[in-house]
Amino acid sequence: MSRYAGQSKKIHDCTAKTGVLLTNLGTPDSPTAGALRRYLREFLSDPRVVEIPRLIWMVILHGIILRVRPKKSAKLYESIWTEEGSPLLVISKQQKAKVEKVLTEKYGDKVIVDVAMRYGNPSIGNALESFQEKGVNNIIVLPLYPQYAGPTTGATFDAVFNKIKTWRWIPSIHFQSSYHDKPLYIKALATSINNHIAVHGKPDKFVFSYHGMPKYFLEQGDPYYCFSHKTTRLVVEELGLSKDDYVMTFQSRFGKAEWLKPYTDETLASLAEAGNKHVAIISPAFSADCLETLEELVHENKEIFITAGGEQYHYIAALNDDDSHIDVMLDLIEPHIV
Repeated sequence: MSRYAGQSKKIHDCTAKTGVLLTNLGTPDSPTAGALRRYLREFLSDPRVVEIPRLIWMVILHGIILRVRPKKSAKLYESIWTEEGSPLLVISKQQKAKVEKVLTEKYGDKVIVDVAMRYGNPSIGNALESFQEKGVNNIIVLPLYPQYAGPTTGATFDAVFNKIKTWRWIPSIHFQSSYHDKPLYIKALATSINNHIAVHGKPDKFVFSYHGMPKYFLEQGDPYYCFSHKTTRLVVEELGLSKDDYVMTFQSRFGKAEWLKPYTDETLASLAEAGNKHVAIISPAFSADCLETLEELVHENKEIFITAGGEQYHYIAALNDDDSHIDVMLDLIEPHIV
């Protein structure tokens, strides 16, 4: 039996097609302990995510974390779950629908759009198999992480190419590594902040909060920290803010190791204690609202700020399926359509 998979259709019988795959990190199938255990097992078993020696980490993961964390995480997911399901997946499907509508109007059936998650469902492997069966000969992969990081974009690269390397015929592939400094992305973020100011006024401080990462990753050459700083700098320049108008932080740390600093929760408490009564927080690393924004930023960190003496706390939503965000995606996709 061959180790390489062929296609049910003959290539010469297929009309040339481009497959566009939008990807994000992932979500459990339901807000239950069982679903969280399956999701976390897949997520935390990836060496891109956790770079502890495998034997030691597997003992910790299966002996401690997967026995305790799923139940706690399930309660958090339950607090943000909607009638349609996981907010991340719902928003991802909305993004896909808008991108698909524009591309179909321009290119007809020459372009196919799908959405997949690196961990959980819908899977990257199933989406790629669907492309293969439809005769796609040009694949564009757009991981919706503006700032490249090994545990996100790098892990997506692994999943895509681990699947495609088993195919007998390899199509053309474009993989978007990062878009942290693309002009349309910067303008979209700046517009969302200006729209917020128009409604709520200018805060004492803007907090640019990025998802955290172990400091070890930076020391080993991961560019995420630098890319995040560049995004912040470009947005600040676009808005004309001074250095006293904002701070930049990192959230969502896990475990006892040192992560990228300063930490969002500690910074918010310090800002309130220093007399800042009004803050607005935005997380440019997230292309769609999810647990880390809808629970951690909207509720958990608000409580920290208010308890420490703050009065007004606002979260500026992710770009989600805003038309300006769809324009960013199209700007990244269209040059590679054939």
